[in-house]
Amino acid sequence: MTIDQSDPKQYQAQLDNKIAAFEQTMAEAGVEIGSPTVHRSAPLGFRMRAEFRIWHEQGQVYYGMNRRGQKRPYIIHDFPIGAPLINQLMPPLLAALNASPILSRKCFSAEFLTSASGEALITLIYHRPLDSEWEAEARALQTTLKAGIIGRSRKQKLVLDRDYVTEHLQVGDREYSYQQVESGFTQPNAGINTQMLNWASDSLAGNSCGDLVELYCGNGNFTAPLAQHFNAVLATEISKVSVNSAEFNFAANKIDNIQVVRLSAEEFTQALNGERPFRRLAHIDLDSYNFSTVFVDPPRAGLDPDTEKLISRFDRILYISCNPKTLAQNLAQITKTHKIESVAVFDQFPWTEHLESGVLLSRSS
Repeated sequence: MTIDQSDPKQYQAQLDNKIAAFEQTMAEAGVEIGSPTVHRSAPLGFRMRAEFRIWHEQGQVYYGMNRRGQKRPYIIHDFPIGAPLINQLMPPLLAALNASPILSRKCFSAEFLTSASGEALITLIYHRPLDSEWEAEARALQTTLKAGIIGRSRKQKLVLDRDYVTEHLQVGDREYSYQQVESGFTQPNAGINTQMLNWASDSLAGNSCGDLVELYCGNGNFTAPLAQHFNAVLATEISKVSVNSAEFNFAANKIDNIQVVRLSAEEFTQALNGERPFRRLAHIDLDSYNFSTVFVDPPRAGLDPDTEKLISRFDRILYISCNPKTLAQNLAQITKTHKIESVAVFDQFPWTEHLESGVLLSRSS
């Protein structure tokens, strides 16, 4: 069956195909998951960030995207999967670029970052240094569009106002605010992100005790709402940008039981095993924690064997995955010591083959 991405009526069919593929991947790895809880996305208007090429042709510029293996982009006239605010900003930005040689000259990319709460940031990227003339025109454009503007070129970042948007997400009966920085990772689908946060929080509510350790915490997206269920949280993240955002977000939400350390998962494993000391951990007394639960949200490569062994030490494991294949590989090992309590799938990227998922495991008796 051919899926028409412009037809919301076919959304359920594409989701059904992905769920079937997810279940097959788990079965082939020998992992029994039962029937996962399914979290649907809005079929259109769900994507909060987007990146387009700026294509120059016959004195005009256009939005373009590249198909895999093709150098010449195809022209983008609309972006139905994009958030309404992105679609609202695209035409006037393109008109401004076409009207201004200063703004358009050697501009090769435009990136949009928006929030469900109505903030927007546009990054224009160039193959030339940016000067005062560019800044003057960009400031005027920023006023016209009511959206922040950033200019980037080689070894240059020119922020006119700020380099982040603030997102507000409802988890249970509390609203959380998040600083989402232009160059940092953020969840692209705000609706699904809210569903993921609520599922994760509900999964750990009620019977939590002790402390939580989180690997790959990013900007604290999950950390903030999960912290309420534990006495203390130790979160690790390797990106400086994300660590700074996480600390900002915890302070903004008045959460005071979280410590963040800039370590990779592999480094944290070495620290917990006592294999080597880290100056970045000098202010942390690992022995003072009573870890009962570990939360992981790894990159597409999944967990390395040492991290698999590490998380198997804890009574409970909450695993968010963006790659069913590596999740299945990890679960095939983890389920030797732990049993699966619940599984959920989240359609973070409708109309693609990608499917996000969450698994809660507890130590087998």
